[in-house]
Amino acid sequence: MATLCMSKLADSRLDLYTKLTNHQLRSAWEVERGILIAESEIAIRVALDAGVRPLSFLLDERKVEAMQDVLETLDDDIPVFVLPPDEAERLCGYRVTRGALCAMQRPAMAPLDSLVAKSRNLVVVEGVTDTSNVGALFRNAAALGADGVIVAPTCADPLTRRAVRVSMGNVFRVPWCRAGGTWPRDTWEVLRAHGYTTLALALAPDAARLDDPSLREAKRIALCFGAEGSGLSGSVLDSCDRKVIIPMAQGVDSLNVAASSAVAMWELFGRS
Repeated sequence: MATLCMSKLADSRLDLYTKLTNHQLRSAWEVERGILIAESEIAIRVALDAGVRPLSFLLDERKVEAMQDVLETLDDDIPVFVLPPDEAERLCGYRVTRGALCAMQRPAMAPLDSLVAKSRNLVVVEGVTDTSNVGALFRNAAALGADGVIVAPTCADPLTRRAVRVSMGNVFRVPWCRAGGTWPRDTWEVLRAHGYTTLALALAPDAARLDDPSLREAKRIALCFGAEGSGLSGSVLDSCDRKVIIPMAQGVDSLNVAASSAVAMWELFGRS
C-alpha cells in the first residue's frame, strides 16, 4: 500500500501540483513523456484502469476513505500527500479538483501509421486551443464510436489537467497521436493510403448535409473539426474529400466544437 503523508502547504513536494506549468510538466520526467496531473477521482480511476503509471497522489483527507481501494493496490514507494480540507481548498480549489489529484507519467502516444491502420472512424482536430473543448471532444469520441483522434500541431495538449478532467479520463481510453511532419500534407498521405474519406465540418456553400445518405457509404471516415470562429484552415479544407454541415434552425449558423462533434460522431460513427 502507498505511504500516507500528512502535508502542509509549504511542503516543497507539492510544487508538482501547484507551481509547474503544463510545459514544465511535459519535460519534468523525461523528454519523451513527461508528467500529467489527473484531477478528480473519476479521471484518476479511468487512468489507472488504462494502465497509466501513478507517481504520487494529493488528496483532501475526506477523500482518503473513498480512494482506499485504489491506495491498497499501490506500491509502497508511491507517496500519497494528504491535506486538511481547508488547506486543500486553498492550494488548488476543492470544488475544482473534487479533492483528488494524481501525478502520473504521460503515456506514450499511438504512432500515426498504427492508429490509422487499426481504425475505422477517426477524428481530426485542428486549432482547438480551449482545453475544455478538447476534453469534451475526447469524451464524445469515447462515447460515440471514434476509434482514435489525430491532434494537429496547433491544438491544445489533451493531457493538460483541465482536458483530462473535462474528458472524465477518456483521454486515456481513446488512442490518439499528435500529427508530425508537414501539416496537413503528411497526415493526409497516410489517411489516403489507408482508404479514408476525409470530411470537414465547415460552413461552405458546397457542404453536404450531415444526414446525406451518401456519407454513410464510406468504409473509413476521418471527421475533421476546427476552432470556433476561424474553423478549419484553408489547407485542410482543400485536402478534405467533402465538406459537411449540420442543418440548423432559427437562424443559428453553427454549434461549438464540443456540441458539433457529438452530433456529427453520433450520426456518422455511433449509428453505424
